[in-house]
Amino acid sequence: MNAQDDRVPQDGRFDYCPWLFEKEATPEQRAAQLAHQRRLTAATGAEIGDRCYLSPLAALHPDRFRLGDASYVAAHAYLTGDIDAGADCTFNPFTTVRGKVTLGEAVRIGAHTSLLGFNHSTAPDRRVHRQPTTSRGITVGDDVWIGSHVVILDGVTIGDHCVIGAGAVVTRDVPDWAMVAGNPARFIRDRRDTRGRPARRPGGAEGTRRGADLDARLADFAVAAREQAPALLARAWDGERYVDRPGARPTVRAHCDAVEVADLLLGAPPAQLPAVAHVERLRAAQDPVTGLVPELGATLPAPAADGLVDDGAALYHVLSVGYALRLLDSAPAHPVRAVAGVTPRQLTDRLDRLPWADRAWHAGSWIDSFATAALWNLELGAEPGAPGTLEALFGWLLTRVDPWTGMWGRPAGDSGRLQVVNGYYRLTRGSFAQFGVAVPHPERVIDTVLDHARDPRYFGGERENACNVLDVAHPLWLAGRATGHRADEARAWAEDQLDRALGRWREGSGFGFGPAPESTGPGREPGLQGTEMWLAILWLLADLTGRSDLLGYRPRGVHRPEPARALTTPV
Repeated sequence: MNAQDDRVPQDGRFDYCPWLFEKEATPEQRAAQLAHQRRLTAATGAEIGDRCYLSPLAALHPDRFRLGDASYVAAHAYLTGDIDAGADCTFNPFTTVRGKVTLGEAVRIGAHTSLLGFNHSTAPDRRVHRQPTTSRGITVGDDVWIGSHVVILDGVTIGDHCVIGAGAVVTRDVPDWAMVAGNPARFIRDRRDTRGRPARRPGGAEGTRRGADLDARLADFAVAAREQAPALLARAWDGERYVDRPGARPTVRAHCDAVEVADLLLGAPPAQLPAVAHVERLRAAQDPVTGLVPELGATLPAPAADGLVDDGAALYHVLSVGYALRLLDSAPAHPVRAVAGVTPRQLTDRLDRLPWADRAWHAGSWIDSFATAALWNLELGAEPGAPGTLEALFGWLLTRVDPWTGMWGRPAGDSGRLQVVNGYYRLTRGSFAQFGVAVPHPERVIDTVLDHARDPRYFGGERENACNVLDVAHPLWLAGRATGHRADEARAWAEDQLDRALGRWREGSGFGFGPAPESTGPGREPGLQGTEMWLAILWLLADLTGRSDLLGYRPRGVHRPEPARALTTPV
């Protein structure tokens, strides 16, 4: 419906600047606009909220159209299909929105932008215009600014608080708070990071050449990894379940790693199963009594005296299964019951007993699993524990941290800082990073981590494995968001590791975990675990050097950089 109605008193400013209507329209113009909306509603069944303006010059031919309060449609906007827009949304001049499109609240769409929530098939047996159309739909969250001349393709989800730069072509999901631009759209920075991404590269001709070489290698890797991802995932499918690599036994983690790798490189679930089947398998793996997930064909480990599990695959499955389900737009079927019943006193007693003196990694991994279980309980509407339990966790950590290292535990003579640094990553991943709480003593953290990164037992030559590099890269990234302390050294280390990591990719089969005792990693052979971890490591290293936009992906699962849920209670 777009015919000019002679009975509507015209003011071209409102057609092209519809936000002026609410303040400047005369009573006659308001009455005419309401009459126009009534005719539109009668003709199309549209639902139009209060204080809206729809230009008579817009072409509105929807199958279904809902427009929230205080929203506007400007001149020459072209809207068809199934469109659902929340309050305070603006469709600026020459906007095209077609197919199934859902907008949250406060979404601004720039002029000449297209949201295309449908697609044509491209089979070679008939002309394109005779092909059937498909529609997965486009979803846009709240508080999103979409610039002018942007194209958003079918199947894309854009999170809350995002900014889409002018001229971007968005072909895959955009996480909350992301600012993206380019064709195809790439991550620029987190909108909350007012300092922006680090931009300095090594000076001089040698640094410039190395920087340009790394840029090219990183961009080439991103293209190759996406092209090879389907074969990599098929290689890990034994016909019934996922294995880490051919010849290995199926595991829960392998299935979760497959979901993470597919999300990173393909923006979709692994093709070996329909999305709903992935969800069903992972949800069915959860024990309904405890909420934990045992290994395939195994039973859950016996709980300790306080009802909590100490070690084993079940603890890591709290992370891997929970985040795999989240990537599949689902959630665990049951809360983690043992965590839901823990009192602050029980928790602090357990924290006191953890093996900080000689096994700080195990202590940190236990906290990671406990805090992540509390997260899923919150997401499911259950209690994370008895009242005050999460606050007790952060209170204990903040009062026990070593101010000289910024960490928990003590270095050991036989392994140096390995247990302390690796335990710090697991501990802060599940607590401070996952809940968006600032880490204490970030300068001391950086000092400790950079000192550990010079230990020749773990770094240099071919001694690096995914666990050890990740457990340095993430603390440098996390603490570096709070301080510029030794930023040049952190960047130089990350650039050197980035150079090394890119050389570890195996065509068609991915990354190997790297040299490690059998108990702590799958070894050098390429597989799903190594690939999932090194893809996340590459992003962290690239972001530390100002290059993460070249990868075209951003981790959204276990190794996501953003908090999964903000902790609203002060700590």
